[in-house]
Amino acid sequence: MSWETVIGLEIHVQLATESKIFSSAPTAYGAAPNTQANVVDLGFPGVLPVLNEEAVKLAVRFGLAVDAEIAGRSVFARKNYFYPDLPKGYQISQYELPIVAGGHVDIVDDEGVPKTIRLTRAHLEEDAGKSVHDQFPTQSGIELNRAGTPLLEIVSEPDMRTAGDAARYMRKVHELVRYLGVSDGNMQEGSFRCDANVSVRRAGSDTLGTRAEIKNLNSFRFIEKAINFEVERQIDLIESGGAVVQETRLYDADLDETRAMRGKEEANDYRYFPDPDLLPVVVEESTIAAIRDSLPELPEQRRARLESMGLKTEEADTLGSQRALADYFDAVVENAD
Repeated sequence: MSWETVIGLEIHVQLATESKIFSSAPTAYGAAPNTQANVVDLGFPGVLPVLNEEAVKLAVRFGLAVDAEIAGRSVFARKNYFYPDLPKGYQISQYELPIVAGGHVDIVDDEGVPKTIRLTRAHLEEDAGKSVHDQFPTQSGIELNRAGTPLLEIVSEPDMRTAGDAARYMRKVHELVRYLGVSDGNMQEGSFRCDANVSVRRAGSDTLGTRAEIKNLNSFRFIEKAINFEVERQIDLIESGGAVVQETRLYDADLDETRAMRGKEEANDYRYFPDPDLLPVVVEESTIAAIRDSLPELPEQRRARLESMGLKTEEADTLGSQRALADYFDAVVENAD
């Protein structure tokens, strides 16, 4: 029996702001635990969030670079769920009216054929804290420095068919957000991580299978390994007479396997409603135009130009993926003239 894999990714990008999305607390990495979360991040009674303008501009910057539609008016909502590292009991995110809608990222698939990955949306939200399980023998710790850090969640359509596609798409988004200065993209520090939605279906079918979501993948190698394991798990399960359960899973790199964490929630489980403490976000056309004018030459455009100057494809690829190096190269060429 022949099977087809269907993959969509949700990439979480920590935005390159000096303070958090709704408070003045700093976002610098490496501070002592629980020293960079203030009363707004912790949801103390009577405090009010204030939106970070720079986070909005960075989201618009990304949206314009991927040919997306920028919403003149977007809305923040409360996403309600309990987690020990979510002190407010809800996360401020965007749901029905995100700031970025549509867009695309182009990759080359396993066969070397150009392929377009459509984007559903990119929305702003705050990060949660972090549960720490490996520092105390019988307890878990809660580290809240990350609570309130600004994120851009980039949601793709289920357009990928192989783990290789997913890894290349993830690399392309990583390259772009770093190139634009939207994020430092440091995967070891959690600035760039991904959830993979994976399902399988009979070859030729148009019906999507039941998906599993693999959480918090922060390595290009791990995303391929996790998806490949999950695909085989689902096929084996179905062919043996079982059924795939919609759930959230984690990837254990040491054992090279995915394991169930919890049942996968649907949107209605989160009881979204507009955040009463935040006004709608209005982005003027003049602001969008100014950000568009400030965009640098994008990586693909730069690669094409460098090749037209006589550079080999490999050389153009290297320069095109590293903006500072490419800027230096252009400056040397200009001064040589």
